[in-house]
Amino acid sequence: TASQTSVVMDISTGQVLVEKEMNQKMYPASITKIMTLLVAVENSTMDEKVTFTETGVRNVTADSSNIGTKVGEVLTMEECLYALIIQSANDVAAQIAEHIGGTEQAFIDMMNQRASEIGCTNTHFANSSGLPDDNHYSSARDMALIFREGLKNETFRTVVGTPDYIIQPTNMNSQQR
Repeated sequence: TASQTSVVMDISTGQVLVEKEMNQKMYPASITKIMTLLVAVENSTMDEKVTFTETGVRNVTADSSNIGTKVGEVLTMEECLYALIIQSANDVAAQIAEHIGGTEQAFIDMMNQRASEIGCTNTHFANSSGLPDDNHYSSARDMALIFREGLKNETFRTVVGTPDYIIQPTNMNSQQR
């Protein structure tokens, strides 16, 4: 394969079928959001109201994938999770983290704790979005373990299996997104 690392894992047993440097630490970029989604669905309900603060809105920039949220805008957790996965929205990732964890760092700690519980040995998250950080890494094996764990959750499966989602107008945005 052309990739530096890879793994093919039997989802039901966790048995590795094929691998290439599967334990090598790599920068996971936006696939970080798979862990953000897992921790979010395990610690929230879809109808929770998420109010955007400077934490999320700081990632509404031209060079960061986002949905253009504004301070004070309210979305449901359901809308946030679909924006997280379908749009790879960094603003939403940060706001989910603050909403669930109380602080962004507390949520990141939850991500790292959950990764450890799943059996990840070459993973450390420094943020919930996958934005570059020298202390943010994972491996092909660990990401497969995280995704496998996520697939055990019905809400996780629904979100990752949905190709399109429309966010209806909100208190701060009159347009559908």
